Order: sequence, then structure tokens, then C-alpha cells
Amino acid sequence: MTMFTRERESGPARLGIAATRKMGAAVERNRAKRLVRELFRHNKPSTAVDVVVVPRRELLDAPYERIEMEFQSLLSRRSGRTAHG
Repeated sequence: MTMFTRERESGPARLGIAATRKMGAAVERNRAKRLVRELFRHNKPSTAVDVVVVPRRELLDAPYERIEMEFQSLLSRRSGRTAHG
């Protein structure tokens, strides 16, 4: 997945997901979005930040634990830059 982050002045952390048609059919895109939402819910940053995730096709086949570790790693590297994983 690719993650973009941007710090804000105040408010809760927000999530955006951009699942393109390259991922596959609507069923696959929706599953990827559900997975990312669940990851965000369990690993929500406590600071005011906007997080945009672009899931990749490999996300659908990977074990949840591996995806969660990658998500946490990308979040920990955030500093307003793009993070790829």
C-alpha cells in the first residue's frame, strides 16, 4: 500500500482510501477498503492528521497480521511525506 499523511492543526485523525480499478472488480476494491478501515480503526493516530491510503492488489492475498505490521510501519514513518510499502 501507499500512504500519504498530512498534519493538521486540530481535530481527530481522518482516513481517505483511493482504491482504483487497477485493483480489480468492485468486490475486491470494497474488500480492500474494508481492510484499510479496520486497520485504521485499530491503529488510529492520536494526533490531528489526514491519512490517505492507496491499497495495492497484493493486499487482498496477504495475511492480516502482515498488513497490520506494514500499516503501523508506514504510520510510524509519517512526516507529511509519501510512504510506500
